[in-house]
Amino acid sequence: MRVLIIKTSSMGDVIHTLPALTDAGKIIPDIEFDWVVEENFAEIPAWHPRVKKIFPVALRRWRKNIFSSATRKEWLGFYRELSAQKYDFIIDAQGLLKSAWLTFLAKGTRCGGDWNSAREALASLFYQRKCIVSQNQHAVVRMRSLFSQALGYEIPQQEVDYGIDRQAFSHSAAKENYVIFLHGTTWNTKHWPEEYWIELGKYINQAGYSIKLPWSNDSEKERVQRIAEQCEKTEILSKLDLAGIAALLANAKAIVAVDTGLGHLAAALNVPTISLFGPTNPVLTGALGKSQIHLTATFPCSPCLGRQCTYAAASSLFPPCFSTLTPAMVWAELAGLL
Repeated sequence: MRVLIIKTSSMGDVIHTLPALTDAGKIIPDIEFDWVVEENFAEIPAWHPRVKKIFPVALRRWRKNIFSSATRKEWLGFYRELSAQKYDFIIDAQGLLKSAWLTFLAKGTRCGGDWNSAREALASLFYQRKCIVSQNQHAVVRMRSLFSQALGYEIPQQEVDYGIDRQAFSHSAAKENYVIFLHGTTWNTKHWPEEYWIELGKYINQAGYSIKLPWSNDSEKERVQRIAEQCEKTEILSKLDLAGIAALLANAKAIVAVDTGLGHLAAALNVPTISLFGPTNPVLTGALGKSQIHLTATFPCSPCLGRQCTYAAASSLFPPCFSTLTPAMVWAELAGLL
């Protein structure tokens, strides 16, 4: 059986889809998957042994230069390659109008959530096989349910398995005793306060562990420089591709993360991780896997799911919800993992 997956972004969403492929492979031994995914995340599906072909797409970049000859050339190349394929099933795991539209570029039975299950209800009109998937459950569970209904099997009663071989990212050199801070995220309201990272770093250093600090943009680089100035035994990393980040995570003793895509990658690699939640809800999007600890703010409005904070003016700490999730509390949990 050959199946095409439409799941273009984001990093966490792509990772959340992987366990469904593992499920399907256990029930349908000959199943193979191809995958349409945003170019920035194209490495991730390749880490699952059931994925045979990846179609990188650049919808975000193409939209910025929609009328350019270069965009037109790339789009035509993508269209010709995908439209030449024939599949038993095409699963839209994104549930948006733009992803539903992509299902028409290949040949096969189009599958996705029904009117109440798709993220954008109108997308369900594009599907020939409609699946009922409750939105009030974890994203990994939703994907496992969608695939099981689309492909006609019962979800295996087993632990979540992302299908990634952690050993492929482990190095043979003597392992360092380091903890990683995954401090970067897209919402300002999801950032754990900088002074808290510094205080936690001092606890970690006193326990004999070093800290590695990745960054991806100028703002994050400035943050890690300030953290490194206040903490001993820290290393500011150079920019890494996803494979480099995966290797870094796989060899860590533990990870502390805000609600970010790299936190889900840590879970997929089964690295002990503490994830910090303020405005978001770990019940729906928490890092799911072995040795994963979710610490949630207990502020009156948490989880608000808001990109803007209505309490910000009334507090000296931003975001104020994290005042209920202190470095001492995080260290108490982290010490247990270490």
